[in-house]
Amino acid sequence: MDFSADRPAFFVNPDYRPMTGANKPVIDPATLEIVGTISAATDGEIDAVLTAATKAQAAWKKLDAKSRAKHLHAVANAIEAADFTRCAELMVREMGKPYPEAIGEIANCAPIFRYYAEMARDDAGKIAGTTQAGSFQYARYEPYGVSVHIMPYNFPILLMCWTVAASLAAGNACIIKPAEATTLSTLDYMTVFRSLPEGLVSCLPGDAATAQALIASDRTHAVAFTGSVAAGKAVAVACAERMKPCVIEAGGSDPLIVSEHAPLEVAATGSVTAAFHLTGQVCTSAERFFVVDAVHDRFVELFAERTRTLRIGNGMDKTEIGPLVSESARTKVMRLVDDAIAHGAKAVTGGRIPPAHNTGWFYEPTILTGVTPNMAIVREECFGPVAAICRVKDFDEAIRLANDSPFGLGASVFTTDLAEAHEAAERLEAGMVWVNNPLIDNDALPFGGWKASGLGRELGRQGLDAFRRSKMVIIDHKPAIQDWWYPYPDSWFRETGGRKHV
Repeated sequence: MDFSADRPAFFVNPDYRPMTGANKPVIDPATLEIVGTISAATDGEIDAVLTAATKAQAAWKKLDAKSRAKHLHAVANAIEAADFTRCAELMVREMGKPYPEAIGEIANCAPIFRYYAEMARDDAGKIAGTTQAGSFQYARYEPYGVSVHIMPYNFPILLMCWTVAASLAAGNACIIKPAEATTLSTLDYMTVFRSLPEGLVSCLPGDAATAQALIASDRTHAVAFTGSVAAGKAVAVACAERMKPCVIEAGGSDPLIVSEHAPLEVAATGSVTAAFHLTGQVCTSAERFFVVDAVHDRFVELFAERTRTLRIGNGMDKTEIGPLVSESARTKVMRLVDDAIAHGAKAVTGGRIPPAHNTGWFYEPTILTGVTPNMAIVREECFGPVAAICRVKDFDEAIRLANDSPFGLGASVFTTDLAEAHEAAERLEAGMVWVNNPLIDNDALPFGGWKASGLGRELGRQGLDAFRRSKMVIIDHKPAIQDWWYPYPDSWFRETGGRKHV
């Protein structure tokens, strides 16, 4: 069958299959209109996906690295050749992001498949210096089997490709459990995998129960998760109970420091994107701002000036700020902003539902000043278009307060002082540090957090290692009796009180 947004389906490469569970409407967060229909996988559908993945992986793991790389390059070719207009429009209508961001995310995933295709060819193990003459001693890397990929709604395609590309390159089969909010666009994207062997990649819509069933199955062997801290902890516990390796990217509340040596024009402009990109629904969004007193007022003035130019509206229109993904997401943002204001903060911009957008889950980009470190908006992850600014006396206080958090995903600094840049890189307790250029990632560098923000890493060599296990191998090509084998010679023992001791 062909994929259609109004007919619930799941995908087992190369085909879409109809789903038989109860239907659930997908609601556009900008218009509250119905976009399409999805369903949660039944036990039978879960079993069908697991059976197909197990069969496909048995053959896939036996392919040589060059042949697997050729397959991954074919996926990259398909991405580069495809027309993703419908996929991007579905993503906009499902979760609200502006169309340029949707099409940009979808169309720019080919490089990660090429990167891991060649890395897996280049590094399949390690030969060690021998501990005994005549012995060949090495480690080889092997796939786990079937990996489960539990995806978020904010970057449903890009983040899926990060881990799926690595897992396929390592020799695994992949089962994707998309976010409910972006199931339609994820399903539409699956056609890029049609050149791969039958059953090797599947997309199985569902809810938390679907994810739990996939993790619990003895036919899955590794898990990649991106989402909330609470859900990430639940996934990690479930994996630990079954001794399954997992990669957890659990979000955070990233700090952004503006030092007295900051290039203020650059800092103000960069902060707009750092705080409000994707309506603040980015795991690495800057939420907690620590601005040194000497430049505080001027920075706030410039930051607010640029924030007021942002256009709010439907992601299919010319806009930078779309709606939040759901009513509950907006309710949380409003609760945190209202609490901050009640405790003395001031809304320099925003702090309200935009009057021109009463329909949908819109909220104005909000800059709060007079924020103190004990406020809920500093202690919790907001995940919305809010920049909470704390005035600090100096750079050291900014670093200390930035680290005073249970989270540790990313951290940003604006400064022209090289010493401060290096100090920040060394002292900030985060998995990623950006100086004068927030939110950048690199396929060749590890992406992930410290503390409650996650376990393991995506991207880079660590991203590949997350989906393969090592096996130490010792081969003596000239068999010989070793002098340390039983029985021990008497000369190895010492006598004390009539007894011999080794």
